[in-house]
Amino acid sequence: MVFAIKVNGHTHSVDVDGDTPLLWVLRDVLGMTGTKFGCGMALCGACTVHIDGAATRSCVTSVDSVGQSQITTIEAIGATPAGAKIQKAWLDSEVVQCGYCQSGQIMSASALLASNPHPTDSDIDDAMFGNICRCGTYVRIREAIKRAAQSTGQQG
Repeated sequence: MVFAIKVNGHTHSVDVDGDTPLLWVLRDVLGMTGTKFGCGMALCGACTVHIDGAATRSCVTSVDSVGQSQITTIEAIGATPAGAKIQKAWLDSEVVQCGYCQSGQIMSASALLASNPHPTDSDIDDAMFGNICRCGTYVRIREAIKRAAQSTGQQG
């Protein structure tokens, strides 16, 4: 079946079964490999994308459930105000170690900052819950989110 999906500001026609996970449509059909496969059960966060601004696990989101929603992937998150701040803070805080989980971490963090420009530690915990980093960079992730939040309202 052919679906028209809106990804990173562009409409794409994809010919896949309706129950195909969005993750595989992005990676295998559209060639957007920044979104990673981790667990396939929405438990690790590596596959996180934004659907209409909300952090969503693409491994368990079927392409037929997306409809006319706007999908944003790691490839375009830097073009958003919150995403640009998070990416800069990520670099400034030297968050990345192996890097595998980082696209999902950045997507969850940027969704948090877009909806809550000044998150508390509890807000950060809630938003980042379920984003697993096997390298254990959680302290630097929290630091980067706080750094990005502090830059909110400042010229970047």
